[in-house]
Amino acid sequence: MMRYKDIQQLPDIQFKRLTGISWLTFDVMLTELKQHLHVKGRPCKLDLEDQLLLCLNYWREYRTLFHVRMTYCVSEATASRIVRHVEDCLISSNLFNLNKKIPKGTGFDWNVVIVDTTKFQFNVPKKAKVELQR
Repeated sequence: MMRYKDIQQLPDIQFKRLTGISWLTFDVMLTELKQHLHVKGRPCKLDLEDQLLLCLNYWREYRTLFHVRMTYCVSEATASRIVRHVEDCLISSNLFNLNKKIPKGTGFDWNVVIVDTTKFQFNVPKKAKVELQR
């Protein structure tokens, strides 16, 4: 299980390989999440740092919520709720967004569809002759 306490000592390069963001960005995200803490209801099983790691893991590796839940020992519904809450908080902060500028210039044709049609050979076993006895 990947927990915050286990990866705190990672250097920035390894942390970025693991999560896709630097420690500095992680700290900014964490600060933003702390401003949106739930004060009502039952507290979450995971610390805020682990919730952010769960969400980063989900985004980074394109894992299913089933796999993420197995890693963090929470239910699938809880994993989904955590991802949605973290996404909503980070979007509402207006500090994080995806680059929406499409590169322009020569050499870019955005009307092209690429399909991988790699051919490979494989052997199909021959059908065994089966004789019916009457």
